[in-house]
Amino acid sequence: MKALILKRYGKADHIAFADIPRPEIRPDEMLVQVHAAGLNPIDYKIPKGMFKPILKFQLPATLGSDLAGVVVEVGSRVTRFKVGDAVFASIFDLGGGSLAEFAAVPEHAAALKPVNLDFVQAASIPMVGLTSWQAFTERARLKPGQKVFIPAGAGGIGTFAIQLANHLGAKVGTTTSTGNVDLVRSLGADEVIDYKKQEFEEVLRGYDVVLGTISGDGLEKTLQIAKPGSSVVSLVGPPDAAFARARGMNFLMMFVLGLLSRKIIRLAKQRDASYSFLFVRPDGRQLAKIGELLETSRIRPVIDKVVPFVQAKEGLAYLEGGRAKGKVVVQMVST
Repeated sequence: MKALILKRYGKADHIAFADIPRPEIRPDEMLVQVHAAGLNPIDYKIPKGMFKPILKFQLPATLGSDLAGVVVEVGSRVTRFKVGDAVFASIFDLGGGSLAEFAAVPEHAAALKPVNLDFVQAASIPMVGLTSWQAFTERARLKPGQKVFIPAGAGGIGTFAIQLANHLGAKVGTTTSTGNVDLVRSLGADEVIDYKKQEFEEVLRGYDVVLGTISGDGLEKTLQIAKPGSSVVSLVGPPDAAFARARGMNFLMMFVLGLLSRKIIRLAKQRDASYSFLFVRPDGRQLAKIGELLETSRIRPVIDKVVPFVQAKEGLAYLEGGRAKGKVVVQMVST
């Protein structure tokens, strides 16, 4: 089968198409013919080696995290799915990749594709959906009436997170450029800051939850709008010692990540806020709940660009450019 693989860490030319064997599935896995694969920022960060100390890849490795497709084979212990089912899933950090004609998908990571979405729409959802769900319902325990700040509201994570926070009854603040103000308002944002005209930290106040999607100074600035007792959940780092413990890292890595996160944790404590780093985990049951929201149109996919499989590298480059409104999706099978 054809796959987009990472041969070694470093430059973009270390990513190439290759013919590789179909994955051999384990008893708790399914073989899925991939119809579409959603792209996420981590898909272009991994090849640069940015996550090399955290994610262990056996190179060459197939790239990609999110997919939607059709089950063509099931393992002996799979009970929730059958051959012919249309599914969607994130297989991030599970040892395989989605930018291939076929992918091995653990049963626990998959959910039935929402019937009202096509494969491209469904493939745009898993990682941004699960990230938002885990940030709001597990980490921050977002409650109706609370205020949540979601920077970069027109991006892949922002367009989903705004809708989910709105569904959960929260008031949403966000930032975006002038041309995207109407888009983020249509998704449910209440307070919208045009970052080309204003600095959000000079306007917004009293937020209960901050979703960290901007690294460096941007993350530190979000603390200025956080109220006492608030929760700051970062998706961009720095990773903390709790993350190292959860992944079973050695003492040295725990120490190093503790040092990296020391400043932001100290600044958060000064605001009487809590800081944590979230590394999304695949979860088919959570994805099924997200699917229910999609089927009832409480949340809708937002897709900027669809590229054919042969242009997957161009799709990654476009996403890395930072101007996508919503998601970029690679289409493997025309429908």
